[in-house]
Amino acid sequence: MTALHENPTAYQDTLRILSEASVERHFDAFTDIPWDDPEYAVVPNDPRWILPAADPLGATDWYRSLSTERQIEVGMYRQANIMKVGLQFEQILIAGLMNYAFRLPNGQAEFRYSTHEATEECHHTQMFQELVNRIGIEVAGGPRWFRALAPIMPLAAGPLSFGFFVGVLAGEEPIDHVQKAILRSGENRHPLITRIMQIHVAEEARHIGFAHQYLRHKAPRLRTYQRGLISVIMPVIMRVLCDAIIKPSRAMRRDLQIPDHVVDEVWWDGEASRKMLRDMFGDVRMLADDLQLMNPVSRRVWRALGIDGRPSRFRSEPASAAA
Repeated sequence: MTALHENPTAYQDTLRILSEASVERHFDAFTDIPWDDPEYAVVPNDPRWILPAADPLGATDWYRSLSTERQIEVGMYRQANIMKVGLQFEQILIAGLMNYAFRLPNGQAEFRYSTHEATEECHHTQMFQELVNRIGIEVAGGPRWFRALAPIMPLAAGPLSFGFFVGVLAGEEPIDHVQKAILRSGENRHPLITRIMQIHVAEEARHIGFAHQYLRHKAPRLRTYQRGLISVIMPVIMRVLCDAIIKPSRAMRRDLQIPDHVVDEVWWDGEASRKMLRDMFGDVRMLADDLQLMNPVSRRVWRALGIDGRPSRFRSEPASAAA
């Protein structure tokens, strides 16, 4: 187990590097995506909307048995809903970052980085919503409880900032894992999806990196009882937010008429889906180990929630190497 220690100089250097990277390499939702290119047009009956096998739903026998027209309809709805729930999570994150930055004293490097990240997340919400608008399907995004609590969750970023950034990772790590898997598959898909994912993955690498560094920096200040409490709550937050963001809501399942047995197999009863669920959190398990948040009690919670396993040896270790 890695001993906890605080290195303020290294932390400040990391924030400076991340902030400079945000200046040197960033994307704009409307200049870096060729929305009006005919090749990128959203038109009916475009087979590029058929879900690839890298998509958990797209790999099912149920989906593959549908007519081509129906596969396109389901694919467009699913992509629109994924973008909508991603947008909703980003809006919570932006509000939380602003709440956190509001309390920072002058001269804090965290202020500059937090506002850089909020700026980038605003561009993400713009490109997500633009795609939803162009697809033209009315989608709700996350489950009802998630949308109901959305105005409240950012408030935790002030008094409960450590827990808030645990929640940030709970949303960002699963999305990043799934998008990387789809991009690596090389399967044919609509170019708007590919471009949006490329931009999102590139900038989320900084955002996830900051959340990891923030928690490493703050963990030495936790009291013993706080560390014990967070060690148990952390896997719960991971699983709950993962399901809210990755698993289709009741509304989506109803609208697409996805059979219950298909939902159960894909999220998370099937052997392959259970492995994917565990793989999403290899980096977080590594972080929990390093922060001394793994103990006999918390390990049982990770296991009970189906997100236990070997921690990553380094950030973004491919799942195949971690198996």
